Amino acid sequence: MNPYFRTPPVVKNLVIANTLIYAAVALIPAVARIAGYCELFWFQSPFFHTWQFITYMFLHGSWSHLFFNMFALWMFGRLLEFELGSKRFIVYYLVCGIGAALIQLGVAWLTGDLGIRLIGASGAVMGLLLAFGVMHPNEAIFIFPLPFPIKAKWFVIGYAILEIVLGTAGMHSGIAHFAHVGGMLWGFLLLRYWKRKGYINF
Repeated sequence: MNPYFRTPPVVKNLVIANTLIYAAVALIPAVARIAGYCELFWFQSPFFHTWQFITYMFLHGSWSHLFFNMFALWMFGRLLEFELGSKRFIVYYLVCGIGAALIQLGVAWLTGDLGIRLIGASGAVMGLLLAFGVMHPNEAIFIFPLPFPIKAKWFVIGYAILEIVLGTAGMHSGIAHFAHVGGMLWGFLLLRYWKRKGYINF
């Protein structure tokens, strides 16, 4: 069987972990209380802990939030894990997620929104989208509701611009647009570093 039709271990385990955690939080009150300490808070908040830079990525606010993140993780992450290798893939995923959080916290500091509470794998997933666009720029992908395919590089560029515009305009309150941009930015920087070191080639 072509390996690209299989789901590699890191992607599979991330999807399983995120799904099980969401179900546990939704169904078990004691777990939901614990999860409250795993959201990412502002540095000076009494609820802030360093582990939240990791744990916030495994919490989601709704079923649709979880579904779209996990679908994108599965769709783009499979090929990237086979190409990067599982160890480098999980490093990339976590760097993008942590980087996304740092960017969003930086924006919160600039805007005075120090009551920030960040959850979701979106920043890390946007890093995967960026990697796919960089490593497969001319790959045609279908994006609903567009009736025609679009090259990955144009989709990534367009999506990044949209996130910057929405974040700057303050639209869709409650969505961490700059975390999405941050995940892409840190992903791009890490890919360029790995390429310069000769660890990857694209």
